[in-house]
Amino acid sequence: MRRRKPNARSPKAATGPSRPRHGHSPQPNRPHGPKPLETGSGRERRPEADHRRHERGGRPDLPVWLYGRHACLAALQNPHRYLRRLLLTREALAELQGHLPPHPQPEIVDRSRLEATLPAGAVHQGIAVFADPLDDPGIEGLRVPPESGRDTVLVLDHVTDPRNIGAVLRSAAAFGARALLVTDRHAPEATGALAKAASGGLEIVPIIRVTNLSRALDQLAEYGFWRIGLEMAADRTLAQAVQDIHRIVLVLGAEDEGLRRLTREKCDFLARLPMTGAVESLNVSAAAAIALYECVRR
Repeated sequence: MRRRKPNARSPKAATGPSRPRHGHSPQPNRPHGPKPLETGSGRERRPEADHRRHERGGRPDLPVWLYGRHACLAALQNPHRYLRRLLLTREALAELQGHLPPHPQPEIVDRSRLEATLPAGAVHQGIAVFADPLDDPGIEGLRVPPESGRDTVLVLDHVTDPRNIGAVLRSAAAFGARALLVTDRHAPEATGALAKAASGGLEIVPIIRVTNLSRALDQLAEYGFWRIGLEMAADRTLAQAVQDIHRIVLVLGAEDEGLRRLTREKCDFLARLPMTGAVESLNVSAAAAIALYECVRR
């Protein structure tokens, strides 16, 4: 059983200058990334659209197929998402009339062709969108707080399952988290499976990828965030931990391994969810949803 380090900081026991306590809340339903060029006839392809490269080891960000109605409709309504193709079955087109933007023009296909285009087993509900990935806004965008309320950022430490991350994004959008931060080498790309599990949350909550999680946590501390790691053996509950904090970083580890040692040491303090002990642990997406609710309910 791991306990909080004796010298771990808390909002009331920290020594030296305290971090600024700006009160603010995330901006709900705000798409992220630079806005693509537009004309009166629809979205215009950005000059760099075919050869975009983020600072991720020179790896290109390639277009991906998104599928499922919630994920595709959210992408179609996001002006910051460059869309290349829209595939629909006739049944889906009839049901979605009035909910589709003018561009891109839908391509009517039969179900067998749609299933041949998408990964095996994709639950597409008759619709798929071929789209460029959203731009990474970078951790520097978190420096300035919003104007009011709490500011919550989620950090996932080596969580690799795209459906888990998608479910975390869905909860993050529901409870107004400002961003989701992951490590570039140990997190999946924002593929169709992740977008389907996020149920539209991928278009609302930006994913920030970093190469060094420890350095990113230090940077967030410099911005005035308190870093709270979720761990079952912690002395205090999360409700106690967040009571007087307005800028919160919730750090969650993988279900089987939990927080890594170095990540745990970067946390200002550890906190637990008040579980009965009937089960050993929660899925990371379930834990994230409960933790986010605890942060916003006050």
